[in-house]
Amino acid sequence: MANKPLDTTLLDRAIVFSVRAHAGTERRGKGFPYIVHPMEAVSIAATITSDQEILAAAALHDTVEDTDVTIEQIQAEFGERIASLVSSETDVVFDSRSETESWHDRKQAAINRLAKVSRDAKIVAIGDKLSNMRAIARDYAVQGDALWSLFHVNDPKDHEWHYRGLADALSELQDTFAFQEFEMLINQVFNNK
Repeated sequence: MANKPLDTTLLDRAIVFSVRAHAGTERRGKGFPYIVHPMEAVSIAATITSDQEILAAAALHDTVEDTDVTIEQIQAEFGERIASLVSSETDVVFDSRSETESWHDRKQAAINRLAKVSRDAKIVAIGDKLSNMRAIARDYAVQGDALWSLFHVNDPKDHEWHYRGLADALSELQDTFAFQEFEMLINQVFNNK
């Protein structure tokens, strides 16, 4: 049986844009191309919705935070809704403070922001956060507590606080398999702490 036709023009453009934006970069400490993470975020979001704008935002979610792409470029290329969804997933920058010094404030700001955003924005976020939590769970299974030394902040209690805060902020999605997996992995990694 042939696959059913589906207009993926917008998602395809977003994927190509994201591939170009992240070209030549490695996912921190993973040894594989960065683009694998946004594609996993799209895959996770697609378990919740087929809305092409949400899936496009999932593909683009790290372009503003981790490349030279601006939110204005996202808006010009993909429109206001996608730019807004990407913006809701973009960390706030705290001037004159290192990533380590601003870590708690940035993560608290993200938790607060995600608690207030639309369900659509939360779908983009769960794609990103579940992808991250999957990587942490895989790495923790192999490396144990040595894993935490790879992060700007290396106390596992800080990461537990962050991920449990994200779960609270995204709890509107608790009826989805993605959220349930997210919560299960948080418990798997941090219940030993």
